[in-house]
Amino acid sequence: MNAMNANQKIRSPEEKEAIRQRFLIVDTSNVADVLDAMGYFNQGLAAEFAPYPADAGKLAGWAYTIHGHMMPYPQGGDAEKMQACAGVSPGEITVWSGDGEGICYFGELIAIGMKERGSVGALIDGGIRDVRWIGAQEYPLYARYRTPVQSIGRWKVDGWQIPVSLRGASSRWVEVRPGDFILGDEDGVIVIPAALVDQVLVEAERLTDKERSIRAELQQGLSLADALAKYGHV
Repeated sequence: MNAMNANQKIRSPEEKEAIRQRFLIVDTSNVADVLDAMGYFNQGLAAEFAPYPADAGKLAGWAYTIHGHMMPYPQGGDAEKMQACAGVSPGEITVWSGDGEGICYFGELIAIGMKERGSVGALIDGGIRDVRWIGAQEYPLYARYRTPVQSIGRWKVDGWQIPVSLRGASSRWVEVRPGDFILGDEDGVIVIPAALVDQVLVEAERLTDKERSIRAELQQGLSLADALAKYGHV
C-alpha cells in the first residue's frame, strides 16, 4: 500500500520544520510564478479548494497521501483509514483523494487525532464536516466542499503514501507524491514537487523581498510606472 517518493531528499525533522516555517512567510502567487519560470505550469489546484472555516489560516507542510474509493461495507468504521492515519508524522499534511463525491472524508475526530500526531493541516479533494469544531482546533484544513454525510459504509481507504491525483486549476489533475510540499493561502493551493522544494523556496523568498521593497517605495510616493521601470515585472 505504500510507495515513497524517489525524489524526496532525506532531511532531519529540524530541517523539514525550518523549511516549513520559511514557506509560511511566502505567498502561493510567488511560488506559482517561480514554478512557471521553471517550466512547471500545472501545479495549482482547482479553485474549489478553500479553507474551512474561512479563517482556517495558511496551509504549509509535507504531503502524506491517502486514497480511497466508493464501496458499500458494514457500519463500524474503516480499519484501513485508521491504519493510514497512524503513520502521519509531525510537519505533514494529510492529502486525501478518491471518488467519494458527496460524502466527507474528514471530520472533527480525525482532525484531533492528526493534530495530536503533529500534523499541521489537511488537504481534501472531497468533502469535510464538523467545520465549526475543526475551526476550534485551529487546524488548517482546505477542501472542495462540506457535507454532513459521513464516509462510513460508503467510502473506504485503499492506500496511503502513494501518488494521488487532485483536481487542478490549469490542468485536469495535479499529481501529489509523498514528500511533496503543499502550500495554501487566500489565493488557493499549490503543489511543489519534492525535488524542487529548495530551489522554489529560495526564489520565492527573493520575490517576496522584491515585493516588499516595491510596496515600501509605493507607500513613500514612487509611482507605479516608475516602480515597474525600476523593478520590472513581478
